[in-house]
Amino acid sequence: MLDKPLKQSIQQAYSAFLSNRGLKSRYGQKMMIAEIARTLAAISQNSEGERSGGSHISVTEAGTGTGKTLAYLLASVPVAQQRKKKVVVSTATVALQEQLIMKDLPQLVSEAGVNLTYGLAKGRGRYFCISNAEKVLEQQNELGQIALYEDEVALKIGKSDIAEVKELLSLYASGEWDGDRDGLKNTVDDQIWRLSTSDHMQCTNRRCSNFSICPFFKARQELDRWDLIVANHDLVLADLSLGGGAILSPPEDTIYIFDEGHHLGVKTTGHFSYRLRVKSSQRWLGKVTRSLNKLLNDASEHIVLRDYVEKISNPIADMERALEQWQLLLDQLLADKFQGPSDRYRFAQGVIPEPLQVICHNFATAAERVVLKFEQIVDLLKEGMDGELADLPREMGEKWYPQMGVFLSRMQAMFWLARSYASPDAAGGLPTARWIVKVDGNEGLDLECCSSPVSAAVTLQEHLWSQCYGAVVTSATLTALGRFDRLYADLGIPADSPCSIFQSPFDFASAELRVPAMKTDPGKPDDHNAEISDYLLNILPEGDAVLVLFSSWRQMRYVLEQMPDKMLESILVQGDLAKHEILRQHRERIDKKLPSIIFGLASFAEGVDLPGDYLTHVVITKLPFGVPDDPVDATYSEWIESQGGNPFAEWVIPMASMRLTQATGRLLRTENDKGIITLLDRRFITRRYGKQLLAALPPYRRNFS
Repeated sequence: MLDKPLKQSIQQAYSAFLSNRGLKSRYGQKMMIAEIARTLAAISQNSEGERSGGSHISVTEAGTGTGKTLAYLLASVPVAQQRKKKVVVSTATVALQEQLIMKDLPQLVSEAGVNLTYGLAKGRGRYFCISNAEKVLEQQNELGQIALYEDEVALKIGKSDIAEVKELLSLYASGEWDGDRDGLKNTVDDQIWRLSTSDHMQCTNRRCSNFSICPFFKARQELDRWDLIVANHDLVLADLSLGGGAILSPPEDTIYIFDEGHHLGVKTTGHFSYRLRVKSSQRWLGKVTRSLNKLLNDASEHIVLRDYVEKISNPIADMERALEQWQLLLDQLLADKFQGPSDRYRFAQGVIPEPLQVICHNFATAAERVVLKFEQIVDLLKEGMDGELADLPREMGEKWYPQMGVFLSRMQAMFWLARSYASPDAAGGLPTARWIVKVDGNEGLDLECCSSPVSAAVTLQEHLWSQCYGAVVTSATLTALGRFDRLYADLGIPADSPCSIFQSPFDFASAELRVPAMKTDPGKPDDHNAEISDYLLNILPEGDAVLVLFSSWRQMRYVLEQMPDKMLESILVQGDLAKHEILRQHRERIDKKLPSIIFGLASFAEGVDLPGDYLTHVVITKLPFGVPDDPVDATYSEWIESQGGNPFAEWVIPMASMRLTQATGRLLRTENDKGIITLLDRRFITRRYGKQLLAALPPYRRNFS
């Protein structure tokens, strides 16, 4: 329950913020603060401070301009401090993380008077690894090559690259740089950075000779002292997959705020997806065996380690035989499956043919034994580094632990994929999407077997909602067709969790929604693309700040080819430059009173903030339906149909509604903005589902030809 002292502290902080900023309270913001605070304060806890009952998740959709960031901070921080919990604010984009760290949180402290420590948490891969950088310089041979992964061609590291690694070491040693990749003045090539960073399987932690000056662990020490941690969805999911509390604060002691919460489902299914390349894995296993033979020679004095290494050879041989059978069977099964331009074959409803299930079962059985032995080897090497084993020198542990850690990590991934292919889904339960892709490997074509859950519901329920102390899921767009049921189903949010919608304070009548009289239908893409080109040729010369959102690379490139050279001078195209650079150049052109047109795809339909004169016209070329052959969406649609549902009505249309709301939302970013939204898809007004999509949009002025 929201007791009087807690209620007063929130009200005082909000009043102080408004007064110091010279602002008036916003109705939606005030209601959002109250809703979140009530939900979190109503969480029951026992004498140990553990959650013991009550709805502990608040779901809030807050339209643009509501001021949701301040709202969830003011509501959650006082509750967390009263109950001695930490707050983790998780976002999907770097831009929002920077806004929180550089603007919102400093204002919360200075203007609202909230006593709070905070910082940005990043994954280990964003930090410089001194030991790995030193090894790159030590292991570099006269050929100028070093193998990053055993099954890949050795990377060609030239003198300039070596100089770059040396420069990183020098910058860190001199104190000019703190080891955070994002803090470098100059960008570092991904290949060089991969050699200069680490992951949790390679890192020897306190056993490392550089532990006391390690950038990652120095940052981690700061994290433990913060009241509030800003992170991204990927880092939160990585922590949860390790059991929670391995990177961030333990879930049971944490109130999570998932801003940009509509991304959480996709991020989760992606995080628990697996892949295995058959031929590449065969070659890799051979190189693992050669490395183990070298370890065997080094371990001549250690009986237990020798025993572990010797006993790993038989199951690896079983894996190799299973992979040979796997490859032969796939060649037979897929002989006529890759037809036309397609390089992907999806198993209907995620069902793997029984012969392939048997092979994958055999592979998974052997792989599980290998994983167990690698875990024993890694643990033994750790003990050696700790000086606990007289016959296993510390130097040997330091030499072999990182490589064995990498081997263990990849073995686990191979096991998980094989287990997914070998284990049929439970009858009636949500399926797993399974498909195979033809890819170009180092030695010709390879077949990549892929697996992904179609929904994040089970995973999030097991690892997040049932474990955390409290949570808030928020975004400007959470509902589909004005309802939360799709979100609750996709994320596995408990049905009794309260949900609210706080409308944007903007005057939507200042934006005009146009649907011109198009002669063609997207069902005939070539004709429709040609008409889009003609339409844009007529309107773009009149526009100063335009964002054109295309449905595919093919469509965008076709239209771009139809534009005259003079107009091309004003067009910034996704893919030619990084997103942030396109937006920077666009603003710069508008500041100089020059016309600027952005051609973009789905990623420009959200997270793009161009207020005022920076954007006056948004053109949407086609209703944003999902890609029809996406293996995850297709498998999910089949499952809905198998349950007697209508996938188009229950999945496709709701998702299109969310995407359309996000796309149209690019135009009005402040209370004074105005402009035009043009939709070049007549289905919006000619098909029955168009009425549903229109009803879910804000009340723009309409101009339908």
